[in-house]
Amino acid sequence: MTKSNEVNRMRLLWAGFVAILAAGVGFGVRGGIFTNWADEFGFSGAQLGMIGGAGFTGFCFGIIIGGLIVDKIGYAKLVIAAFLFHTISAFVTLGATEGQSTAVAFNFLYWGTFIFALANGTLEAVANPLVSTLFPNKRTHYLNILHASWPLGMVIGGLIGWFLGSGDNALHWKIQLALYLVPTLAYGIMFLGQKYPKSEASEKGLSFAQMFREVGYLSGGVVCFMLALFARDTVNTISGGGVMPTIAALVVGIGLFGFTLKITGGYAGSVLLFFLFIAHVLVGAVELGTDGWIQNITGVILDPTQGKILFVFTSLLMFALRFAADTIEKKAGLSPVALLLACAIIAVIGLNLIAAISGFGFALGAVAVYAVGKTFFWPTMLAVVGDRFPSTGAVAMSLMGGVGMMSAGLIGNVGLGYLKDRYAVDELKSENVALYEEYKSEGAPSSFFGIGEVQPLDGKLLEAAKGAEAPTPEQTAVVEADVRGARSTLRTDSLIPVGMAIIYLGMLLYFKKIGGYKPLTIAEEGSGSAAKAAAEHAGEA
Repeated sequence: MTKSNEVNRMRLLWAGFVAILAAGVGFGVRGGIFTNWADEFGFSGAQLGMIGGAGFTGFCFGIIIGGLIVDKIGYAKLVIAAFLFHTISAFVTLGATEGQSTAVAFNFLYWGTFIFALANGTLEAVANPLVSTLFPNKRTHYLNILHASWPLGMVIGGLIGWFLGSGDNALHWKIQLALYLVPTLAYGIMFLGQKYPKSEASEKGLSFAQMFREVGYLSGGVVCFMLALFARDTVNTISGGGVMPTIAALVVGIGLFGFTLKITGGYAGSVLLFFLFIAHVLVGAVELGTDGWIQNITGVILDPTQGKILFVFTSLLMFALRFAADTIEKKAGLSPVALLLACAIIAVIGLNLIAAISGFGFALGAVAVYAVGKTFFWPTMLAVVGDRFPSTGAVAMSLMGGVGMMSAGLIGNVGLGYLKDRYAVDELKSENVALYEEYKSEGAPSSFFGIGEVQPLDGKLLEAAKGAEAPTPEQTAVVEADVRGARSTLRTDSLIPVGMAIIYLGMLLYFKKIGGYKPLTIAEEGSGSAAKAAAEHAGEA
């Protein structure tokens, strides 16, 4: 490789790094201003969860649509589209102003967040396959470096909230959120004028149908299911309920699945890829869904300032660890799948430790364990897809990233918001039903997947109880119920990585049966020699 090509390759890597950094900054700031929105507009936990969820569902559309077309239209056009989406999202979000009705403010914040996420997804449809193509022999290492920018962005966003969100230097939440436009401008400049490579699938001239073949109707069905959930929730938000959300979900789900069957010619696709998609649904729910609430939940258990410190600490640890993925693999002798299994087990332990925190010192250790567990999930999953399914080009990688983000928005973020509401209400009602009646919200009830509706606590009254200098016994009881509810939420959340561990264990046994894990070329994948190639690789080792 010539020096100019190496410079171009590294500049593209770092341009992608800064692009995902912009997404992390916006995400980190937003997590810190949930309290501002609850206080200013009176949102419930479920409403905040829906706004936070839009930060994931919009991403899904960006990465899915972008991933389907990037091999045909090229990377440059998608970078321009993402830059425009990032700019537009700022204007929409900042349209929410004090004095508006809760419904109007909700719509500004929901759709502004959605467009921001659309930009993030479009960028990741570029960055993931781009880095996978640039570094085919070290995908796990360089995809982890690429995604180290996400926790770094959350560190910067957390610091913005820490130093500029309260006290004498406090800035309005709108100014805090708009700061993500700084790295947005930076990535636009860094991508400008660069030469982009083509994926192996694109180089060989594979058609879209050929790239989609290994996805098949199995993994395609997972995508259709998540998009049907999005249609249901979007129509529910617009219509306010009724039968229309269910009809929308059925129309979208069945229609898209029929389209998937047509594209694949009825081909089921890879069973291994199907389980990777299922695992990534769980990754999105536990990693990004929890990230959207962890600052708020630890702030409830301890105090908001300590919650911000813990969020920054966790993100900084993730940033450092992602640069060490290659070293960990080599020193520990772990395959990417074994690394994923170890991380799932550690994540279960970490979430239960956080649920038990009682002081700041113990909390630092607990969130450190959780950080180690969740650090390598997302980029290592993408690396496995790139290693084992090169014929899919950007398609499988982008679709899988899309269902992960969609899950974070529709399952993880909203589900944790619902659980937080439900457990807090159950705790308070078990002690004092009359006090619950005094503090319950008059707004829409919280619900999730038909588990059952609950009338949450009023956000403004709850914040007033937390901030009282001399709280009454009633205010103390409400706050303590909220704390116990937060602990229960985390314990329930820890069941998700249990499911992930089961899937990864099954994959590990599968690769052991065929002779070991090995990255494949299109020729090896297409000739059906995957098992043989892996066995030969294991024999050489």
